[in-house]
Amino acid sequence: MADSSFDVVSKVDRMELDNALNQASREIATRFDFKNTGTKIEMSGEKILVESETEERAKAALDVLKEKMVKRTVSLKYLDTAEPMLSGKVYRIFSAIKEGISQENAKKIAKLLKDEGSKNLKTQIQGDELRVSSKSKDDLQEAIAMIKSAPLDFAVQFQNFR
Repeated sequence: MADSSFDVVSKVDRMELDNALNQASREIATRFDFKNTGTKIEMSGEKILVESETEERAKAALDVLKEKMVKRTVSLKYLDTAEPMLSGKVYRIFSAIKEGISQENAKKIAKLLKDEGSKNLKTQIQGDELRVSSKSKDDLQEAIAMIKSAPLDFAVQFQNFR
């Protein structure tokens, strides 16, 4: 019997992220406490930029974005947010979008599965993803449950379960 496998990946759902950004922008445009503060949220490439005339409004706008992301089931672990910086008269907050599993994070997951998982599990790092395989699908389901319950500082999804 052939091995069954699945891939552990960390990829943000771009459509849901765009929807959360659009909802946050609309809310900021209509809310009274953001009137005449020059607050805006925009995305360019792999970065999200929040701008406002005051540091408090910039942080509040970022909170609105985070709230919309949670409602759209986009994990906040994808954001790598920097401190607010003053640029001229405008405060800017840059948030980079983290995708992919780094080599050390993939090794952490592999070590977790090797230490606590079934002895039949095999792991293989493939670029920015991790393939887990075994003869038993039950072992793979236990591995998924173990990874979900682990306190990881990055978001993970499971693909290609076969």
